[in-house]
Amino acid sequence: MIGAFRDLGRRGLFLLDPETAHGMSIAALKSGLVPACRVSNDPRLRQTVAGLDFANPLGMAAGYDKNAEVPEALLKLGFGFTEIGTVTPKAQSGNPRPRIFRLVEDEGVINRLGFNNEGHEAALRRLQPIRGNGIIGVNIGANKDSTDRIADYVAGIRRFYSVARYFTANISSPNTPGLRDLQGRESLSALLSAVLAARDEEAVKAGKKIPVFLKIAPDLTEEGMDDIAAEALAHVLDGLIVSNTTLSRDGLKDQARAKEAGGLSGKPMFERSTVVLAKMRRRVGAALPIIGVGGVSSAETALEKIKAGADLVQLYSCMVYEGPGLPGRVVAGLSKLLDRERVTSIRELRDSKLDYWADRNV
Repeated sequence: MIGAFRDLGRRGLFLLDPETAHGMSIAALKSGLVPACRVSNDPRLRQTVAGLDFANPLGMAAGYDKNAEVPEALLKLGFGFTEIGTVTPKAQSGNPRPRIFRLVEDEGVINRLGFNNEGHEAALRRLQPIRGNGIIGVNIGANKDSTDRIADYVAGIRRFYSVARYFTANISSPNTPGLRDLQGRESLSALLSAVLAARDEEAVKAGKKIPVFLKIAPDLTEEGMDDIAAEALAHVLDGLIVSNTTLSRDGLKDQARAKEAGGLSGKPMFERSTVVLAKMRRRVGAALPIIGVGGVSSAETALEKIKAGADLVQLYSCMVYEGPGLPGRVVAGLSKLLDRERVTSIRELRDSKLDYWADRNV
């Protein structure tokens, strides 16, 4: 019966333009029309990562709640954490519409949004009144017309320091021209130096140190992965998020939609993003936290990310096809999988399939 209602709701939303449907889902969360999910408090799912205590390892990825409109409502769906943004210093409209495309046969999404958001001040106003204990991260980016992109990231650290539980520096969106150039070793070194220096200055003033993660692309060469790993370790970064959307169109059934420009996400991303995750885990070693993103659609795929080297996982695009009940189902499913695996903590399974994934070609 629940599945029938989910399918009916999906068919209704799929009659709408994807961006309109997204806006309606935000409005539904704001209004309370989407019921909260009662997630069992399974101690085996608890994780301490980068000094933060997560009730479970599943998070909502950045991109859904760009303007910090519904972070608390998202946490009530069963997520252990959520990430707002990407947010830039100045408001910007992003790329022209249409700019989101469903690939229904593939259960994927292509977007070329281009960091559309209302800017720092609007997001900060919404985050400041929140007093709960939920973990809300802030994903920061640079304006398309910025003359100093590194300064935009530094501004994000300073502006949101009082409200963020962690930061993500997003340098891997394919929809802002030249942004991925920041993944080059020299540029990345300059970025991390500036961002972490700003974080350390704010930490002294605030009396608390907020972790900083770096979100990278899944389209890196082996040499590119080497460079990012080296800089992450040299700068004592707090963690990586692997990965953003891909420019690859390998294996897609919907060849008409595949021609659309933009980043691909959803189920078709699972294999590529998991291979890159494992390759990065092998490069950075056991200590550096990694959040795995890309194609998480079930408890099984979430656990596979962890076995490939992730400490935590995030999802977003698969909710387009599975509905708002997905996080609750994933968390409940993880508990059942731990019963089967007979472990006392999900942490015990991390890296158990590292070699299987890291040895594969992207």
